[in-house]
Amino acid sequence: MEKESILIKNIKCLVTCDEKDHVFTNVNMYIEKGKISYIGSESRKAKKIIDGTHYVVYPGLINTHHHLYQIFSRNLPEVQHMELFPWLRYLYEIWKNIDETTIYYATLIGAGELMKNGCTTCFDHHYVFPENGRHLIESQFEAADKLGIRFHASRGSMDLSQKDGGLPPDTVVQTTSEIIKDSQRLIERYHDVSEGSMRQIALAPCSPFSVSEDLMKESQQLARGFGVRLHTHLAETRDEECYMMDKVGMRPLEYMEKLDWLGPDVWFAHGIHFNDRELELLKSTGTGIAHCPISNMKLSSGVARIPEMLRRGIRVGLAVDGSASNDGSNLLEEMRAAYLLHRLQASSDAPDGYEILKMATRGGAEILGRKDIGSLEIGKQADCFMIDIRKLELVGALEDAKSMLATIGYKQPVDYTIVAGKITVSEGKLTALEEGRLIEEANQVSKNYLCN
Repeated sequence: MEKESILIKNIKCLVTCDEKDHVFTNVNMYIEKGKISYIGSESRKAKKIIDGTHYVVYPGLINTHHHLYQIFSRNLPEVQHMELFPWLRYLYEIWKNIDETTIYYATLIGAGELMKNGCTTCFDHHYVFPENGRHLIESQFEAADKLGIRFHASRGSMDLSQKDGGLPPDTVVQTTSEIIKDSQRLIERYHDVSEGSMRQIALAPCSPFSVSEDLMKESQQLARGFGVRLHTHLAETRDEECYMMDKVGMRPLEYMEKLDWLGPDVWFAHGIHFNDRELELLKSTGTGIAHCPISNMKLSSGVARIPEMLRRGIRVGLAVDGSASNDGSNLLEEMRAAYLLHRLQASSDAPDGYEILKMATRGGAEILGRKDIGSLEIGKQADCFMIDIRKLELVGALEDAKSMLATIGYKQPVDYTIVAGKITVSEGKLTALEEGRLIEEANQVSKNYLCN
């Protein structure tokens, strides 16, 4: 897909999510060489012209935590009533069969669903590396390139199996030396910090209950030596808290502090069970949180203190989490769930619909350390999505376009998604491949995988 010049003309409403919260009406946006080069009333010549008369345009959504490999193990009836620890123990016996083909198609399906629902950047936390799947991250980047999505991969890891007191079986853990060697290889091959980068790497040991202290320390040292970011699950459940108190005599965040795993280059998935002191520590160190409301509800993990985090100035991004703990890859759905969950829990102290949108855009960019995405401004990457308002479901919903996606919700694929100036979704369909064929192929891969 060439980076052709695009003029989106006569846009009914352009929600920028910039620092001044600008919302423009009846405006043109010109895209050239993958960037936004003009927003205003003038017209420009372009190879591609989209009439925006009946469209609202938003910044591309940014997913800050996923497990794409779980696509083919979602909606399994055996685990629907389980909480995190027994849920993991059951599913590891399925996940140990992952290979390059499985992860390639899982990434196409999950990232494709994300993109069809307005997501332009995805961070994926992959940490399961069985013997028959040593080149899984390569397969993910291949799939992301095919789709045209901006992709932040993690070299995740686990080195504590059940025999060591961890949760996973021996077949999906590796030694610390294996993990660190492969982590450096992937950083050197894929990590691109240039403006407009489509590929980055983070180091992401799975969790304190599946990773040794040595691996946490060595991952931290390697990441900071190469200037890549650090990520892990933390404070997701009370079981985790009890486990950490029993094993190391510390609460999870206290343990991270001991290991020098705090700072603006670190973000944690979930972050539900923090006390007041710990919230202040997150704020003072600049450590971020990926909020996963649907997963947290489905696994009965709890409700993160997001309203307080936002008031304190803690950096928060939005995320769908794994497909097996969410059963979908849709940040639009996550936005409405977040809005409703916190209205229920915090009433008038909850974030409003626009704050939820900013969490899913600007907040995600900050979490990933990106200054070139997250808002629609001249000079930034042309990552956006468009919704045609001529729909029955949107009648009466347009008084506040910047809040609409969270307060009203949007329950169908977006009309256009543009990533780095390339149209990746058009009329609700992926442009890089034929969806019918992909569905057929992926269903067969899923069947073969679950029969192993």
